[in-house]
Amino acid sequence: MVEKKIVDTVEKLRLASQNMPKVWNGRESILEMKDAGFKDWKQMEWIDFYFKFLGQKHFGSIIEMPGKQHGITGFDAFREISWDFKADSVNPGTYSVTANGAEGIANTISDYGYYGTILAIGDIKFDDKETSFKKWHDELRGGVSKYDSNKINRGIMSRTRKIIFILEEIHFICFNNETIHQCCGFLQDCAIEADSNGLKGKEVVIDINEIPDVALVATETF
Repeated sequence: MVEKKIVDTVEKLRLASQNMPKVWNGRESILEMKDAGFKDWKQMEWIDFYFKFLGQKHFGSIIEMPGKQHGITGFDAFREISWDFKADSVNPGTYSVTANGAEGIANTISDYGYYGTILAIGDIKFDDKETSFKKWHDELRGGVSKYDSNKINRGIMSRTRKIIFILEEIHFICFNNETIHQCCGFLQDCAIEADSNGLKGKEVVIDINEIPDVALVATETF
């Protein structure tokens, strides 16, 4: 059972999350981050970073952001345990999110007993055939990034950009060493003291459909 002090923190976070906007418009959200000086406003996957931006805005008095560093792995927030912010679509029916570095998650569970994920789930709308949003974002960023240029040169098509996120649920999840093994890949391969096993670059992937009920501490529905 998750410790009471963690449950109390989650309840404060859940109540604070009620003030988050339900509809995240890509252009408005990116401009909001840019105007606020949020360093990741240029990122292509703006939904994930906008959720972190909202976390700073609405959760700043409850949890410390950014969180603690475990080796090369940094976490988004900390209070009692390390927390990360993640966002994903309700479609398709089977979905997963990349959490964080395997070694860092193993170490934070070892140190604090749990690893927390604050997971926003919603519906997503995509860019039009003319890629209007991508062109707008590229221009705002000062042109096509070197990363995208290299992909184009290798003949790799750019992914269709997401333009709207409609928030439906926020889940507050606390994994311990047992429950994270039930729904995640890679962590089972990671020793707590991994120094030469080549896992530092590996990340944990969470199968959302397989998250055990016991790990789900609270849910806020919008």
